Amino acid sequence: MNRAKNLDQLEKEQQWDVAIIGGGASGLGIALDSASRGHKTILLEKNDFAKGTSSRSTKLVHGGVRYLQNGDISLVIEALRERGIMRKNAPHLVRDLSFVIPSYDWWSSPFYGIGLKVYDMMAGKLGLGPSTILNREETLKYLPNVKKEGLRGGVIYHDGQFDDARMAVSLVLTADQEGATLLNYVEVTGLEKEKDMLTGIQITDCIDGSKKTIKAKVVVNATGVFSDQIIRMDQPEAKPMIRPSQGVHLVIDKSFLQGDHAIMVPHTTDGRVLFAVPWNGQVVVGTTDTPIDDALEEPIPMEEEIDFILENASAYMTKKPHRKDVKSVFVGLRPLAATNNNKESTKEVSRHHKIIVSTSGLVSVLGGKWTTYRKMAEDAVNTIQMVGGFQDRKCTTETLPILGNDFNVDFTNPYHFYGTEAPKIKALNPEKANQSLSEKLFISENQVLWAVQEEMAMTLEDVLARRTRCLFLDAYETEKIAPEVAKIMSKVLKKDAQWIEKELEKFSLILKKYQL
Repeated sequence: MNRAKNLDQLEKEQQWDVAIIGGGASGLGIALDSASRGHKTILLEKNDFAKGTSSRSTKLVHGGVRYLQNGDISLVIEALRERGIMRKNAPHLVRDLSFVIPSYDWWSSPFYGIGLKVYDMMAGKLGLGPSTILNREETLKYLPNVKKEGLRGGVIYHDGQFDDARMAVSLVLTADQEGATLLNYVEVTGLEKEKDMLTGIQITDCIDGSKKTIKAKVVVNATGVFSDQIIRMDQPEAKPMIRPSQGVHLVIDKSFLQGDHAIMVPHTTDGRVLFAVPWNGQVVVGTTDTPIDDALEEPIPMEEEIDFILENASAYMTKKPHRKDVKSVFVGLRPLAATNNNKESTKEVSRHHKIIVSTSGLVSVLGGKWTTYRKMAEDAVNTIQMVGGFQDRKCTTETLPILGNDFNVDFTNPYHFYGTEAPKIKALNPEKANQSLSEKLFISENQVLWAVQEEMAMTLEDVLARRTRCLFLDAYETEKIAPEVAKIMSKVLKKDAQWIEKELEKFSLILKKYQL
């Protein structure tokens, strides 16, 4: 997939059926669904694909045990069904993960055991395995590092785990194969109208500064936490439709958890659940749910959020994590669809999605969660077909394999998330395929070349944060390898020493946000 080729396509096409603003999970899902139904589709993202929320999740593909607790049954059923579909369509990216809820009183295990049996029942044939009540010895076998004092037992249940940014990149590549045109670093700066109806969008290429107007029969706003900005381009007086909240995650060494199972803490000091999840050789601990007023492209963790995670995780671990143990901190913003009840805490706001159509024809997709991205896209494209007066074509994404689809994948292989594409990457330079540029993280020169040549990575951040996950796994180690990665990129992109210097300067500002 090549940006220059996609820009040529943009120049050639006189009118698009569907123009999507936003390259996160929902926008990419819509691009894939729309293109696979045969609609001429373009997607524009002002930063990189999945730069925001869609690369900063807790890495879970789940029905949401907490939503069951809140009584949001329809969301849980939908998410569990989508979890099964996602695992079937992208088995190289989605895997089964068992979660243990440790219990320290006599009633917890039976109480959660019953709730999780309901969770299993809702998953039906798409379930990943039965939940089971554990005694004290069994709990310690699964979680050797869990706090032993007062431990009575636990419950084990099964959910899914994935690599969110790699899933997004795979969706980009799959949509490209289906005939969609996708561009990163192109900002939508305005909407075009005739007789109060939308006819297109004004765009600026963030790399060369060129401006253009493109025509589209339907314009889709899939910008997540920034949805209100696009809605106000269409209707300046519109009330806010998004209520953002932020979730902080800390990454610590795997020695704090030991073993391959995740901990789920059902009751933290703020009433949320907390996860400690093994991921790519490290442990992700999170998350928080803090309402915020301003959505930033690089959200900042608050001190009290960091303390909250460390304090609550420490209560359940024999080896207690401290600030000095945090290898990376990342913050995602949830694009919660606003309700009429602003007093409701953000943890109680439903994660259901909404699709609204303005009087001028702007289709906005609000809310939702990664697990249900495909269903959100299906609902959105059904609406798009009505708004655009298109032929009513049925959705095919339920059985559409995501590029790289491989059921025999070995998750211990550092190339596993490429699936069936992995041999092509290794073949770029067979001698260097298994040589890592880092002692602590696996990243090969081949991966950097592939990211630039085939996956539209334009910046150092694209390669180190999303095409590989170095920045999210260890921000300090990433700082050490950044100059070497920039050098490799510069050769492929035919850039000079000045470009390397600028990239490293830009990247160092981002790095600081991931370091405590």
